[in-house]
Amino acid sequence: MAASADAPEPGAPVDEAIAWVAAAAPVDGKDFQVALRNGATTSLGEDYAFTTPSGTSCMTDTKRGSAALACLVDLTAPPSQPPDVYGVWKGGWVDFDGGTVQIGSAHGDPGRFSAGQGVPLPAGGSLSFGDFRCRTDASTLVCVNYARQTAVRYSDDAVAPYGCTRQTPPAGIGILFSC
Repeated sequence: MAASADAPEPGAPVDEAIAWVAAAAPVDGKDFQVALRNGATTSLGEDYAFTTPSGTSCMTDTKRGSAALACLVDLTAPPSQPPDVYGVWKGGWVDFDGGTVQIGSAHGDPGRFSAGQGVPLPAGGSLSFGDFRCRTDASTLVCVNYARQTAVRYSDDAVAPYGCTRQTPPAGIGILFSC
């Protein structure tokens, strides 16, 4: 199957998302193991960080035991803070571990993003790390988890899963999709 120049639309089969990501030229992962903040560069060790052309910032956090890829997306309509959730609400904070996609959560500090943001992932390039591979274009990021055969489409309009994910009632977050 040939992959289109545009990211697959929400609701497309996961195979289309995987093909679109796989069709991109790989970038050197070592270039994405740093974070930048106010002109300072911080080594992330075994973790990865990147920023997309549209401004989405993503980072892994294996040193704290998280298998999830966290991304900060500037959503035009982020989920509202649930009434039973306290703390600083980040409606555009998205965690994707391959089995779940969590959109919107409370964070009292910047967590993994305290080191800053990753370097730009060029449009048309793809970055592989762990079970993940991500590709971006000018407005959309798609990340695949090969171990689970799932994927997520990130854009300012919405975050949409591909694959076996289905929406389930959230517990302490804005929106939850799970396999």
